[in-house]
Amino acid sequence: MSPPPLARLLGHARGQLLAGALALTALTGLVPSLPVTGPRVEAVVVIDITGSMNTRDERLDGKPASRLDKAKATLRGLAAALPCGSRLGLGLFAERRAFLLFEPIETCADFGALDGALAGLDWRMGWEGDSRIAAGLFRAIALAGDLGSDLVFVTDGHEAPPLPARGGPAFEGKPGAVRGLIVGAGGHSPVPIPRYDDRGREIGFYGAEDVPHENRFGPPPPEAEHREGYNPRNAPFGSHAAPGQEHLSSVRDAYLRGLAAETGLAYAPLDAPGGLAEALTAAATTRSRPVRLDLRPVLGAAALAALLVLFGLLPWHIRLRETVSRLRHGA
Repeated sequence: MSPPPLARLLGHARGQLLAGALALTALTGLVPSLPVTGPRVEAVVVIDITGSMNTRDERLDGKPASRLDKAKATLRGLAAALPCGSRLGLGLFAERRAFLLFEPIETCADFGALDGALAGLDWRMGWEGDSRIAAGLFRAIALAGDLGSDLVFVTDGHEAPPLPARGGPAFEGKPGAVRGLIVGAGGHSPVPIPRYDDRGREIGFYGAEDVPHENRFGPPPPEAEHREGYNPRNAPFGSHAAPGQEHLSSVRDAYLRGLAAETGLAYAPLDAPGGLAEALTAAATTRSRPVRLDLRPVLGAAALAALLVLFGLLPWHIRLRETVSRLRHGA
């Protein structure tokens, strides 16, 4: 006696699903990949690790976080969001120099190394306490240019000591020769900067008396002649220390946007809408690279779906049909 048509159909479906799952699994073991060409990003990420980046006016997982910790987490997300074939290098900024840790590496094949390096960044790696943002940015641009890469420069823009009255250094390169982003970190309200002892232990915050509020290198500002104790020869800046709020910090958006315009870079806040990957892709040099598209995740997911249908959906369907059949005969 031959089996009923439904049983034959279900048996045929089981065989097809099992064969399909086995075939997909076998193909997964062969590590198939497809060559594809598409736009990719290559950039050196230089991160400000000076003292003001310890200011806790960012949020991470719903909790207060320092600018440096938020920058590290955001850049780890950037590395994960960029398409395979993109390349990122890593460098540090302190004082007035940009120090390269490693040249651009592939964001997928070398993601573990890149992610670990970002997670391990610490303000204690800084070699001096000054934070000459413009000078550091210009050197970072030169560094990226020597590598033939774009640049991502992450900073709060807090110059320490403040710029002299005549302004900061002039950019001597060609604007736009190196493309990329200046990324502004920090909130817009001035907040205290944490202070640490020589063992790296936090001991409070900087006060107004702890930092210079004026740079007295070079000629004084025009209004200096109206200050108390002014003497054009012996006291061109006046006889008293200038007041100010340099012991408080906030992201210097306007200053960073000005540096971006001067150098031909784009500007984006750390929490840019759409994420840094979108902002960097829009600002970066278009680089078409052939990469291998790994099909193993797709084939593995298809094999799993076939098994779920075979051992989950199909038995449920059979039980449902049997239940309906019994109810009909019982009726």
